[in-house]
Amino acid sequence: MASKTTPRITVLGSLNIDLVSYVSHHPLPGETMTADRVAISPGGKGANQAVACAKLSRARPSTSEQSAFEGEETAKVSMLGCVGNDTYGNLLRENLSKHGVDVRGVDVIEGVKTGMAIIIVDKPTGENRIILSPEANHEEKPGHFLRAWSPPPDLLIMQLEIPLETVIQATQVAKEAGVAVLLNPAPAQTLPEEVYQGLAHLVVNETEAAMLGECEVSVLDDEAGLEKVARGFIERGVETVIITLGGRGVYYMTGRRGEKGLLPAEKAKVVDTTAAGDTFVGMYALEVVKARSEGKEFDVAGAVRKSNKAAAKTVEQAGAQDSIPWRDELVE
Repeated sequence: MASKTTPRITVLGSLNIDLVSYVSHHPLPGETMTADRVAISPGGKGANQAVACAKLSRARPSTSEQSAFEGEETAKVSMLGCVGNDTYGNLLRENLSKHGVDVRGVDVIEGVKTGMAIIIVDKPTGENRIILSPEANHEEKPGHFLRAWSPPPDLLIMQLEIPLETVIQATQVAKEAGVAVLLNPAPAQTLPEEVYQGLAHLVVNETEAAMLGECEVSVLDDEAGLEKVARGFIERGVETVIITLGGRGVYYMTGRRGEKGLLPAEKAKVVDTTAAGDTFVGMYALEVVKARSEGKEFDVAGAVRKSNKAAAKTVEQAGAQDSIPWRDELVE
């Protein structure tokens, strides 16, 4: 069994089945295309981030048995969410368990379908476009997560593919329990100001930063604009702001220590960008809880560098959760 001191990460979020089409270019309005191939795989930002935390916290096991994961992970990971009572829901739960994620907090809801994402990947660039159908994910109502909240984790990770009111309530409960929260507000939508107050980690991409920062995306084209937008979040109460910029790298800023900077992206041969951001979040989260468990000051720049490396590894393979690397696949 894992040591009692092993930090715990809980991911409250979405579980989707991904239907991925690989095409020669993104279709134009009214255009009908023939895909090179189609893949059906487990996904959802919540589930992706849970799998990222789990895989990056351990070396690839020699067996898929759950016992193979016990005792050597750097963090224990649990998932809270909802799926339908269907084949896709079973597949999602099984895949999480296969990668060492505790799924006792994943509810199976009768009478609704499991969430689905239709993803179109442009093969020449690896860039994707995604259409979500939330289905069972919208059954994650306020208060549901409390059923699996004892004891509270060291870090709570959330996104916005579940009802906003659930995210708001979970944020408040976490703050009252002294649990650090990492929010990845995707897909972006307006948040009440109380969500920002005391938020430990805000991880956003360019589009999300512009929408939540109430500015044009072009403002983020230079470092001065990035600093201005990040500082706006700090002034609203966020402790650490991370803005991911794809091939341009990552900008970070902290409130208490006043650190800031733009770190370059890792070089990679891009095949599919699906789950790259989720891998970044997973690696970053592991660095957060590692520093806390060791009683050390959190090295934001170091965490970003490691997260960049993990995300770069992910884009070199097709798929979502399957493309996320194990800990031993990352070369120091």
